[in-house]
Amino acid sequence: MKKSNIAIFWYRRDLRLEDNAGLFYALQSGLPVLPLFIFDRHILDALEDRCDKRVAFIHQQVMHLSEQLRQMGSTLLVHYGKPEEVWQEILRTYEVKAVFANRDYEPYAKERDAKVAKLLAAANIPFYDYKDQCIFDRDEILKDDGTPYTVFTPYSRKWKKLLTNTHVAMYDTVSLFHHFLKTEPLPVPTLADMDFIPIQVAFPPKEVADQVLQQYGAKRDFPAIAGTSRLSVHLRFGTVSIRALARRGLALSEAWLNELIWRDFYMMILHHFPHVATSAFKPAYERICWRNNEQEFEAWCNGKTGYPIVDAGMRELNQTGFMHNRVRMITASFLTKHLLIDWRWGEAYFAKKLLDFDLAANNGGWQWAAGSGCDAAPYFRIFNPTLQTQKFDPNLQYVRQWVPEIGSPSYQPIVQHEFARQRAIKAYRAALNEDE
Repeated sequence: MKKSNIAIFWYRRDLRLEDNAGLFYALQSGLPVLPLFIFDRHILDALEDRCDKRVAFIHQQVMHLSEQLRQMGSTLLVHYGKPEEVWQEILRTYEVKAVFANRDYEPYAKERDAKVAKLLAAANIPFYDYKDQCIFDRDEILKDDGTPYTVFTPYSRKWKKLLTNTHVAMYDTVSLFHHFLKTEPLPVPTLADMDFIPIQVAFPPKEVADQVLQQYGAKRDFPAIAGTSRLSVHLRFGTVSIRALARRGLALSEAWLNELIWRDFYMMILHHFPHVATSAFKPAYERICWRNNEQEFEAWCNGKTGYPIVDAGMRELNQTGFMHNRVRMITASFLTKHLLIDWRWGEAYFAKKLLDFDLAANNGGWQWAAGSGCDAAPYFRIFNPTLQTQKFDPNLQYVRQWVPEIGSPSYQPIVQHEFARQRAIKAYRAALNEDE
């Protein structure tokens, strides 16, 4: 039987049917659309934890998409392998006439897409990519001289100035669902098939109440209360639309909208300055003489530094895969300043543990804490964990939830704050060749 001509929509960080830019254009192509997801072995084989909650989350979403498509008389093509090898098999199996996807801005993703695009081009198959996981990307927001912004505030001002209804409009994919390829459902590899331990994970809901967003500016810094949206994992994997969230931010909360702008900002930084993935944005900060004490790093990882808010954050992270954003800043500052441990160590640990791990945001946050990033706080501004606790967890409600031994004689700090502060300032000044 002759193979029919099809278009493929390649799912990556956009695991939803509704308001999906690349999927919209695929469904408008005039070809029956076969959706594809690849469990990428380049990524999965590098994961040490075979009980990874993020892989379980992705698998849950893929199963959900597969079921939605089955109900429409279509299917989701799911492969486990290396993308370039998977695509070679797909081209042998299907008569592919066009491929559609949404852009990713991480170095590995750009390299992956370039290889696949080259493979497709050799077969005369166009590869179309679209902006979907941010409001503005790449070169859409530049300074007047055509260079990228490296400071957030002027970037955010231009972001808001350039925003139009078009940028937050919904892509009406629903009315085009009849263009999915009509075919029998295909099986989805199980977690066990991919050498992962099958687990069911409860994740925060995709819906957030208006009241939470309206009160976000006043409540977001207090880890003991439910003052944040908890949507970060859904944004990371695209189970919600950034445009829909931006519309709500515009209507309900400028403070919350600013967090979405920070997300765009860090993606733009990673795109224009890819060296930040492995080294300091500011080259001078590569000269810092880190102590990198492995025992102290282990104490930090395990939440045993003797600083309650630091330990609470790390224990929450280890047990749940989540850490409140204010506490992320405190724990990152403590590692880089109090312990003088290279920010890359902390960044890598967060990358292993955070359910919402996003390279651009994680890297931006860690370099901000270390002072080495764009628009970072001056190195001599060092969070005092005790004062941070008094300000943001005054009744110790958050701390006591995670550190029940607080106040016991055996619970002591591994370093004194003022000593650590002076040591950090001295080390930074020496690296930056600044006088006392």
